[in-house]
Amino acid sequence: MNSMVLPELLAPVGDEERLHTAVEYGADAIYLGSDSFGMRTAAASFGGEALKNACTYAHSKGVKVYLTCNTIPRNKEIDVLPQFLEYAKDSGVDALIVTDLGVMLEALKYAPGVEIHISTQAGVTNYATANALYNMGAKRIVTARELSLEEIAGIRAKCPKELEIECFVHGAMCVSFSGRCLLSNYLTGRDSNRGDCAQPCRWKYALQEEKRPGQYFPVEEDETGTYIFNSRDMCMIDHVAELYNAGINSFKIEGRAKSAYSTAVAVNAYRAALDGFKRSGFDPLYKPEKWISDELIRASNREYCTGFYYTSPLDDAQIYHKGGYVREWDVAAIAERWENGILYASQRNRFFEGDELEVMIKGVKPFNIKVKGLRNEEGELIDNAPHPMMNLSFECETEIPAGAYLRKQRD
Repeated sequence: MNSMVLPELLAPVGDEERLHTAVEYGADAIYLGSDSFGMRTAAASFGGEALKNACTYAHSKGVKVYLTCNTIPRNKEIDVLPQFLEYAKDSGVDALIVTDLGVMLEALKYAPGVEIHISTQAGVTNYATANALYNMGAKRIVTARELSLEEIAGIRAKCPKELEIECFVHGAMCVSFSGRCLLSNYLTGRDSNRGDCAQPCRWKYALQEEKRPGQYFPVEEDETGTYIFNSRDMCMIDHVAELYNAGINSFKIEGRAKSAYSTAVAVNAYRAALDGFKRSGFDPLYKPEKWISDELIRASNREYCTGFYYTSPLDDAQIYHKGGYVREWDVAAIAERWENGILYASQRNRFFEGDELEVMIKGVKPFNIKVKGLRNEEGELIDNAPHPMMNLSFECETEIPAGAYLRKQRD
């Protein structure tokens, strides 16, 4: 069990917008990728000076920066690894997230003073491995996603308190073991273990008999076919007390490739839940207020489950009937400033005069406002806002801070 200290809230960052969003909505630390050695090639937006700038900004807000260096490199990449590690250290990162033992040893040599965090890709499932990694120089392990809370508590009990434990608490799950998968390699040639997964586990599959080409037979009795590899998303928002009592030091949110809005929703919800847990006096029976849990259905998501934390998810691990996200809310606009009863905002999706919009502010229960007196940038009255990124304004009695999201439920 932790010693009455809240776990760290660790947020994913895929670009500069998501960096500012994660920090402003309450992350204690963020993880990101640079232009090499990261497991999300599509979200590697912090190369060159951008990494240093990200560290400078985050540190100015008291937020730590962890750099992903968790691919499984081949021989030819090892020659350039020292230069990359020195660049990471000089940029100011607080930790390197690594999978490969060779990379770990190189990091200890070429980036001294930078913490080593062992990636979930390493598949740590027991205290013997955790202790061995600690003795080699690791500061933290990210456990395999297949562990139960009881197993994590067992690791905590048999490892030095100085070894931190980080676990995923929210986001996409994977049909493979802790992300080690070859399905993408076989079907598309894109290596999932080198940051280039095409996510074929989300595709729709059917059977085909070799003498009947072009005739597809559903895997189950459903005319739409079946998504036999498609995992549910994880959501542990209602279980922060149990996660804390298992001895977890860092709550990790998945999703470097997701939108800034999705980042804001997840970070805001878990920040509110953790702060509520602290206010409860670390009550082991604590449950967050309903609005906090409800936040997480206001961003795109697959159906939720609790992963492997309580039992092997044999009955509710997969979503067979569809492969995409559920999206019931759209961001209508983002607040820019409020002056004398007028809200100025930047449009994101079309909305109309008279619409009810829900306002999302950090740590505050959402509330509704009605669009009245909608005007364009020239101050002309308009009946709707049809153009993405257009500047607009409307009457609003409630003062709303810059950066707040205004969203609308889909019909």
